[in-house]
Amino acid sequence: MTHPVVAVLLAGAVTAGCGVSGGPDAGTADGKGPERPRITVGTMPVADTAPLQIAIRKGFFKAEGLTVRTTTLSGGAESVGRLRAGAIDVSFGNYVSYFLAHANKALDVRIVSDAFQSAPGTHAVLVPKDSPVRSLKDLEGKKIGVNTKRNISALLVQKAGKAEGAAFDDEDFVEIDMPNMGTALKSGSVDAVQAVEPFATAIEKSGAGRVVADLGKPPTAGFPVAGYASTAAFAEKNPKTVAAFQRAMSRAQKQAADRSHVVAALPDYTRITAEEAAQLHLGGYPVALDPARLRRVVDLMREFGYVKQEIDVEPLLVRTAP
Repeated sequence: MTHPVVAVLLAGAVTAGCGVSGGPDAGTADGKGPERPRITVGTMPVADTAPLQIAIRKGFFKAEGLTVRTTTLSGGAESVGRLRAGAIDVSFGNYVSYFLAHANKALDVRIVSDAFQSAPGTHAVLVPKDSPVRSLKDLEGKKIGVNTKRNISALLVQKAGKAEGAAFDDEDFVEIDMPNMGTALKSGSVDAVQAVEPFATAIEKSGAGRVVADLGKPPTAGFPVAGYASTAAFAEKNPKTVAAFQRAMSRAQKQAADRSHVVAALPDYTRITAEEAAQLHLGGYPVALDPARLRRVVDLMREFGYVKQEIDVEPLLVRTAP
């Protein structure tokens, strides 16, 4: 029987969910508003994206003349693909996927807003409750479920594993959508999963698994996890639109520093209750893009061979909002 928390998370995530912020009269009548008053933003049903929902709920986008339509994605790889295809204008995604796409010339990416950094409990490796595994070292040679290979999930596992003397490569990871990770643990199709909130807590409370490694602690504590990106072409063609998005997100990121705002927003797009949301582990919601902080991602990608060349982060950041 599926635990109710897992069931509602699944219901919220597998639907190509859409939310709309703004009104039909949002536009550029005075010539000073955004070039694109209506944009589509890719998102995911994770705690990382709470500020996006706060901005929608509280009318921050509307105040900037923007109507924001959201569509739910499965992970960073889909984000890159849909940005490249022009199916979405801006998207939430993990920095590893964006920097990897840039290095491989798969996407001329521009980061327009920070989104999330890790904290204790926000990213965890879980195993079945009856598993003999007690450490990441015990998982060598076993299968670990991640939402996308060669993204932030795998990289954090590799870094934390190295600190324990364990080594993992691409063959050790299996792709599983976040909502299905609890089921995968129960079925035995994988030996462990790397889950984020609210899925990690849901797996624990359902009895499907237990935490064997907290990736929000050293050596990956406070790690820059994800941001919002567009293509370079979109950012260059629509600077006022990007600036409006940035201002709205900056307001929302600031509000997310108050846990109560995040807890109130989570039920809107994950379909968990406020009581369940209050139990989750939450990380940080940076207000400004910081190239020095994001270089930490590139350094880790180079350490584990995701990229060979240095990536200059500064030119990839769009910092137009006051």
